[in-house]
Amino acid sequence: MLFAMQRRLTSVLGNSQALDGGAMFGNAPRALWASWAPPDDENRIQLACRCLLIQEEGRNILCEAGIGAFFEPKLRTRFGVQEERHVLLENLQALGLAPEDIDVVVLSHLHFDHAGGLLTAWAEDTAPELAFPAATFVVGDEAWNRARNPHPRDRASFVPALNQLLADSGRLEVVKIDHSDTLGSDYRLHRSSGHTPGMMLLEVPTEDGPLVFAADLVPGRAWVRAAITMGYDRFPELLIDEKRRLLTDLAKRGGRLFFTHDPDCAIASLELDDKGQVTVGETWALA
Repeated sequence: MLFAMQRRLTSVLGNSQALDGGAMFGNAPRALWASWAPPDDENRIQLACRCLLIQEEGRNILCEAGIGAFFEPKLRTRFGVQEERHVLLENLQALGLAPEDIDVVVLSHLHFDHAGGLLTAWAEDTAPELAFPAATFVVGDEAWNRARNPHPRDRASFVPALNQLLADSGRLEVVKIDHSDTLGSDYRLHRSSGHTPGMMLLEVPTEDGPLVFAADLVPGRAWVRAAITMGYDRFPELLIDEKRRLLTDLAKRGGRLFFTHDPDCAIASLELDDKGQVTVGETWALA
């Protein structure tokens, strides 16, 4: 999908998941969320791990890397990963890109379903390596500190081996303000701490208005609704306030959201109804 003369944006799928619908919709009743995301016999809903590829003159930027294939088989089953192979790398290859062609990877946070794809696929008796050997990795300082010093509540969401590989790579930019030296002044970084402290949302300028990579602030269309949160969110009330502010501002600016977990929709525009509530407008059901 081409939004700007000098910047090509492409939706790229990584490995997919099936997770408990109740956990994904927090305190929303099943009778409500099941109409948005029909569950299977095990109460699981289908989730994508979708990445955004930004191609500019001279560089390729990847927003996140999905869950990847780093889990051993037992854990892959536990966390609902649907494929054994590294789907993201396959889909990048289909676009003509090898792992070494990725110049920058922007990470909203370091939960394994957003950063696990940075690792090579699991192989018995083989230590994982970084899958993108030339990329600079951009992450917010709070998110980085949380990954290295997690709370017991979310310790299992992080991958210690990945943290060490990133730290040792010499290619890690830890961002302390709303700007990244690696990305440059064209890009804006929003902070959100309702899901996890210091989650970083990339805003990409396009000719059709700004596009925000929504990460886990808004995993998909159903979560555009202000009061809908996940059971995985650390601070749901804070998340609701952050979501209202960002989405209202984005709607007023004619912006769009990019969804990482929506299995059927990659991008949606936003509208304000007659009560000032943000709703989903036009959608793009990209790969």
